[in-house]
Amino acid sequence: MESVMSAPHAKSWPKWMGLALLVIVLDQLSKIYFNNQYQFGEMRDVIPGYFSFTLIYNPGAAFSFLRDAGGWQKYLFTLLALSVSGYLGWNIIKGRFTSLMNIAASFIIGGAIGNVIDRLAYGHVVDFILVHYQHSWYYPAFNLADSFICVGAVLMVLDSMKQPKSA
Repeated sequence: MESVMSAPHAKSWPKWMGLALLVIVLDQLSKIYFNNQYQFGEMRDVIPGYFSFTLIYNPGAAFSFLRDAGGWQKYLFTLLALSVSGYLGWNIIKGRFTSLMNIAASFIIGGAIGNVIDRLAYGHVVDFILVHYQHSWYYPAFNLADSFICVGAVLMVLDSMKQPKSA
């Protein structure tokens, strides 16, 4: 059972940090593309009535949480993202995670740092993925970083379900 990594496996941390770096690069490249190819608020249908690309700036957290809070949320979410990333990164380096948890942590670190870069560089996060029904219901716009964070969270839950229960 793979609950804690062995010392030799702990040396694989560079590949997990590389995965996090890949997530950051993909996220930032996608945001650069949408910032350069779209006007703010522009929406282009990909699957008419259901899925569009747009360009929205979000000063809040994932899926527009606290977007109208007045500015303090930028610092809170930056500190939270750096703290969680540091914790996850340290545990990857120490070899304390399963392989699945390493993937989850890498996704979360990459997504969190991708959004931190936006907050520090622009004062907001660049969002561009828009899921909706016709033009009457819209899920809040999001980006690749948010997607990787969500997939990472699901992988964490799946990993926790595989772990033996302690007595």
